[in-house]
Amino acid sequence: MGRRVAAAVLALAALAGCSSNSGSTTAVAPGAAQEAKPGAGDPDAAAKAPEDKRAAAEPATSNRQLVRIGSVRLQAPDVAGTAARVNDVVLAQGGYVASENLTDNNATTTLRVPGDRLDAVMKAVGELPDVRVAERTVRTEDVTDQVVDVEARIANQRASVERVRALLDRATTTAEITQIESELTRRQGELESLLRRHDTLKGQAAMSTLTVAIGRTDRAPAAPAEDDDFLTALAGGWHALTAALGWLLIVIGRVLPFAVVLGAPLLGYLAWRRRRKGAVTP
Repeated sequence: MGRRVAAAVLALAALAGCSSNSGSTTAVAPGAAQEAKPGAGDPDAAAKAPEDKRAAAEPATSNRQLVRIGSVRLQAPDVAGTAARVNDVVLAQGGYVASENLTDNNATTTLRVPGDRLDAVMKAVGELPDVRVAERTVRTEDVTDQVVDVEARIANQRASVERVRALLDRATTTAEITQIESELTRRQGELESLLRRHDTLKGQAAMSTLTVAIGRTDRAPAAPAEDDDFLTALAGGWHALTAALGWLLIVIGRVLPFAVVLGAPLLGYLAWRRRRKGAVTP
């Protein structure tokens, strides 16, 4: 009994390296191939075959696993306020903030958005007030084949784990139990790795990644120019006059202390010279 269990363990170990080639084609007898050929005996079946193919292809197309990554670069006078509004837009669409780096002049935010709402979020971000879109990019990667491949490998690996567990139940010696447990641990680790890979791919397809970079501008976008008329020109002239008078008063205020300090001795000296000159004249 122990020899048969050990031989089975060695056979499973040898088959583990070949499990990835389990998708090889199988030969089909010519007669069976002829029977499987659509329309061989029924003319209506030949007409229905293209329709069946299209019907089978439609679900496959609708179930494509697409990983979408978006990037938007914005210019705004208020970096912190714009970053907060961007976060509000994403939260309203069912997303969340993955990371955020904020300074006085720049901000970089990484957001996770439901894949089917990425375009709507990018449009809403670009339409925020006092914001200019400097750059906008979207990259799409089809990972359907990777997901299908990983799912097939998961199914094969689960079956392999169950076979090793059945051998463990039939083991009788300590050496057999140790060897089978080691093989079982290795295969369970491979299965967990495949499951993590599958979850990562599905998560990337379900939630798109959006990176928003915000740079600070010197001033807000200029408001539309108003039509010039007499009252507008008069108001502009009055504002210019009051501004000029304000600057003049500021200059007088700054010069007046020096004039008082330096002007008093000068006036005293001039008065003394005048009195002296009047005393000397006959």
